[in-house]
Amino acid sequence: MSEAPWLIPYVEHYTGQRRVLTLVLDASSMIQSRHRPVVSIDGRQYVVVWGQVSFEIPAERNVHVSVHVHGDVIALVASTLLGPGPAVALRYEVRGMSGLASLVPLPVPPGVEPPR
Repeated sequence: MSEAPWLIPYVEHYTGQRRVLTLVLDASSMIQSRHRPVVSIDGRQYVVVWGQVSFEIPAERNVHVSVHVHGDVIALVASTLLGPGPAVALRYEVRGMSGLASLVPLPVPPGVEPPR
């Protein structure tokens, strides 16, 4: 599955079935202009861009996903533990400058392959 150029591969040792995690990263324009989002998949951090990003993750076991923004301090943290299953999509949302962030389930985008 990791041959897709838009898909960030799962880099830890794992030989089982894989699935796609699609994240839609959204925050106010002020936050977006000053900070970069950081996505963590099972402890491995990726500095990404705002908008939609997709990761390859294990399909047969739990996967820890967290998102935060990196600036002078780590802030606006949202985290979840995904159980085994098919492809999944989440939206990272920040509520104003309250410091509250969340990961909200979304419908899986069309064209995302089921686990193999």
